[in-house]
Amino acid sequence: MDEVRPSHIETRGDARDPDVPEAAGRAKAFVFVAAVVAALVLGALGSQVADGIVVLGAVPFAFVLFVLVLLGVALFHGHTLQVALGGALVITVYTAVFAPGFAWPAEQAHPGLWGHLLHEGEHTLLNLGGLLLGFSLLAKFFEHSGVPDNLSRLLPRRPILGAFTLLALVWVISSFLDNIAAAMIGGVMARSAFRERVTVGYVAALVAASNAGGAWSVLGDTTTTMMWLDGVSPLAVLRAIVASAVALVICGVFGAVQQSRVQAIEPATGETKPIDRVQVMIVVLILAGAIGANFLFTGPWAGFFAGGPWYGVWAAILVGALLRRPAWDELPGAAKGALFLLSLVWCASLMPVRALPPASWPTALGLGFVSAVFDNIPLTKLALEQSGYDWGLVAFSVGFGGSMIWFGSSAGVAISKDFPEARHTLRYLKEGWPVVLAYVVAFFTMLLALQWSPQAKRDEAAPGVPAAQARE
Repeated sequence: MDEVRPSHIETRGDARDPDVPEAAGRAKAFVFVAAVVAALVLGALGSQVADGIVVLGAVPFAFVLFVLVLLGVALFHGHTLQVALGGALVITVYTAVFAPGFAWPAEQAHPGLWGHLLHEGEHTLLNLGGLLLGFSLLAKFFEHSGVPDNLSRLLPRRPILGAFTLLALVWVISSFLDNIAAAMIGGVMARSAFRERVTVGYVAALVAASNAGGAWSVLGDTTTTMMWLDGVSPLAVLRAIVASAVALVICGVFGAVQQSRVQAIEPATGETKPIDRVQVMIVVLILAGAIGANFLFTGPWAGFFAGGPWYGVWAAILVGALLRRPAWDELPGAAKGALFLLSLVWCASLMPVRALPPASWPTALGLGFVSAVFDNIPLTKLALEQSGYDWGLVAFSVGFGGSMIWFGSSAGVAISKDFPEARHTLRYLKEGWPVVLAYVVAFFTMLLALQWSPQAKRDEAAPGVPAAQARE
């Protein structure tokens, strides 16, 4: 007789996604192929050229291709890299052949598609890729330092307070570590604190806490790092701490109550793992390298240090390697993840952003809901290309919005590998409903408290004016 596993107990391992059986996988493949064929047929029969842009009805056809790529990423979680690379190739060829009216940024040294690749490679792709790989090693230094293990022993023993404090720790950790690493560290602490009995609702709260913590720091999330590299002031991003704190309280309280009804915190047993102060020092050194190099990248010495802030991170890693060996075996997996994200960023850079809805708080609110289904990296890139936003609200929207569904953020996908029950999408939505509530309440709390305040990026003449226009 098969063992009946209690519904509230989470298991670990590489279990098959319960929402994607073989028949459902074939159905998804059929739907995706049908959508691609329909888009190509409609594009061939019904497209026209308007203002130098090929449009299908009122929608630029480049956006149709981009949506298909994002749809493929959302449907085929096991083949996201292949979908992203294939989509990047198709959109690049389409732009070169069928989009002669593409408005190349005025700051490019060389015109055309090749010049655009050189411009994006120097200013975005190289920096973002280098930072993503460097931060993956940073996360391992922090994990191996012994700090996460000791933090779980300091949690209050009162059930609800202890569960909430763990989420608050994840929120803080995510502000200076990548939110994926913060979510994984939170999962390790939760398994230890709750004796492997972690509810899906609490897993959703962990994802939400990690994404909320990264939303107000340029070091805590790929989207905010992209903003930083593109000239958004860290202080503009810091405004998101208002919404992020409100979201933490709402998700934290509801998640702690749900978890405490199933399993309260139990004192940890065994010997205390000592803290490796050298590894902690290396973490601090890498963070200082990122901040210092970005200052040189944007400051008065930018002409000499124009290579980008990624080199500060790697210089610190190489110095730290003299004292502790980095987790070099993490790089192959991190490189695949970085290549996936960079492919989507490149696709987004080819979109005709002048055809997007105007920058406004309703548009920013909608970005959060779209982020729950589609990857937030290209959405952030589109917003940066368009400009004119309140970057604090955008940082919160694209950073936290993906928490509403388990596959809506990288942190959710990563932690679901250790808690496969969270991959029941309907169950995640049912038990993780406080995340949706937190997003809406936190967004409007920040909007009412700070108002809609578009901020200028570096080299922009005024808020809401793209740099290319400012130089005309």
